[in-house]
Amino acid sequence: MLEVKNIMLFYENAIAVNNFSFTAKAGKITGIFGSNSAGKSSLMWTLSGIILDMRKKEIMRGGERITVLGEIIYEGANIIDMKPSDRARKGIVLCPERRRIFPESSVMENLRIGGYLANAAQARKTLSYVFEIFPKLKDLRHRNGGFLSGGEQQMLAIGRALMAQPKVLLLDEPLLGLSPAMEQRLGQAIKSINKEIGVTIVVSEQYARPLFPIIDYGYIIENGAAVLEGTAEELMNNPDVKEAYFGI
Repeated sequence: MLEVKNIMLFYENAIAVNNFSFTAKAGKITGIFGSNSAGKSSLMWTLSGIILDMRKKEIMRGGERITVLGEIIYEGANIIDMKPSDRARKGIVLCPERRRIFPESSVMENLRIGGYLANAAQARKTLSYVFEIFPKLKDLRHRNGGFLSGGEQQMLAIGRALMAQPKVLLLDEPLLGLSPAMEQRLGQAIKSINKEIGVTIVVSEQYARPLFPIIDYGYIIENGAAVLEGTAEELMNNPDVKEAYFGI
């Protein structure tokens, strides 16, 4: 479904993603795990194309130079230079770090904004599914996003991304700042989304413990480079991973 080959990302002369390659198989959950500043968000910006908009803005204001190298193969074509809006139309949708919902808009307005690529039938069906997996959002549908808790905002951010009809859903640190109970709840929701509607998911996360059991394959990233990879079982049985993520 999505094959990433030798991605390199530089901010001026500082390297953020270092020769990173991975494959996200269709209908599976792929995890990218690493500490803060390991390069996870930079990788997700590259996959979604957001990095191209960032590069354009930096050029316009005379800021730091951003360089992107490598290949992103999707549906048989290299999309490394494709605009983020065109990637979204092709089904690659990013749910960004720190939610980034519209705080002054209601839950329903946020979801409708997310559904701009859907036709009326798709929007109705997806909205019904979002309220099924996140019933709290239905109760809060008229409340402004800025008055939701962190967990509720994350539910809304994922729901908004689903409204865009993704084939590949990119989740950038969906558990950031949440309670352990909410981490578990969202982990199960991510698994349900993958199994019930067949969306391919790539999830990057620092707090890996709740997500290891639901991934099909994972990568450990340090200083922008992959240092370990394997199935969930292989990673959880690796002594270095146990020490870093489970404290044992």
